[in-house]
Amino acid sequence: MFNPLKGLGNLQQLQQQAKQMQQQLQQETVVVEKNGVKITIRGDQQLLEVEIDGVLENRVAEVVNEAVKKTQELAARKLISMNQQG
Repeated sequence: MFNPLKGLGNLQQLQQQAKQMQQQLQQETVVVEKNGVKITIRGDQQLLEVEIDGVLENRVAEVVNEAVKKTQELAARKLISMNQQG
């Protein structure tokens, strides 16, 4: 007999793994420096610091983080929309 709830356990396991990966990525940082610009970003794509010619420009980081968040929300809405159509 088909059990429609059988996949639920797998979904919960995937959600737990995704949460663990997110937490691990938040602990990692990447620093890239080129042409007088230095960027510090977390593994979860959260921009921590923007330095331009030795001057901290965190206004840029704030705007980039907001833009990234909006693109993530857009992607989530598209994914939900696609799942509802299928």
